[in-house]
Amino acid sequence: MPHKKEASNRRPPQGDAKRGDAAAEVVVPFDEAPVEKGADLVERGIRQWRRERPDIDSSGKSVVGRLLRLEEVVLRTLNQVLEPFGMKYQEYAVLATLRVAGAPYRLSPSRLQSTLLFTSGGLSNLLKRLEKEGWVKRSIDPNDGRGVLVKLTAKGIRLADEAMPRHAAAELHLLRMFDTTQRDVLSNLLGAMMTGNAPETGPEPGHVVRTKND
Repeated sequence: MPHKKEASNRRPPQGDAKRGDAAAEVVVPFDEAPVEKGADLVERGIRQWRRERPDIDSSGKSVVGRLLRLEEVVLRTLNQVLEPFGMKYQEYAVLATLRVAGAPYRLSPSRLQSTLLFTSGGLSNLLKRLEKEGWVKRSIDPNDGRGVLVKLTAKGIRLADEAMPRHAAAELHLLRMFDTTQRDVLSNLLGAMMTGNAPETGPEPGHVVRTKND
């Protein structure tokens, strides 16, 4: 009677490591290598930089890279919260800025822009949209015939008052992993970064940033 072929638990031959056989070593691509717990997208990117360009100090990416990534996360979260009100963050920012300016809830476009947290590109078109919705009204500045004032309408005040608590709650949600002390530390560090890069959005165009190695 023929013997049954016994199942073998032996691993298939991998080659002779002493000969340097390519099959003797399993190479795991960098991108598929195990990622240690807590390593995020930016951390993985920094590791690639350190591997490919160890001559460059890429440690700044640990902060700047995360700020860039978080911008998308923050705006997506805020826009989702503001969607039921029929607006996105930039539209909300104009209404809220006018609302907290206090009665009579009006500012010049230049003063408005200096208070907003985004650049001036498209502000004129943004104001046109808000005016079309009946949330703001533009008029001639009585103290300067060449100037313009942007004022919240009664409809705009009501909308701002409804949206502001939801927006503030979303901001706190984004910071939910920090306690009060940690939030204060983070706030101070980011404030120092803003004021240290004058104007607040960064160095002046053409400004050369010197490093300690220069």
